Amino acid sequence: MLLFRSEEHAERWTLERGTPRGAFLTLQQQWELARAWFVDRLDPDFRRRTVEQAQAVLDAIGLTGSFWSLTD
Repeated sequence: MLLFRSEEHAERWTLERGTPRGAFLTLQQQWELARAWFVDRLDPDFRRRTVEQAQAVLDAIGLTGSFWSLTD
């Protein structure tokens, strides 16, 4: 994960390096994803999410589109 000042800064960075553009998240989305993803990791009964459960977490945060699709 890389942090940028703006989408323009990120775009310039990818063009200068010839790197394909990935997905952009706001800090709020990053925080929501981290909270949702790791909420139960320390639970003794923790079980890895199924693909469907993981997709539901991403969808609930609004991370949609082909980059975030776990089934394609």
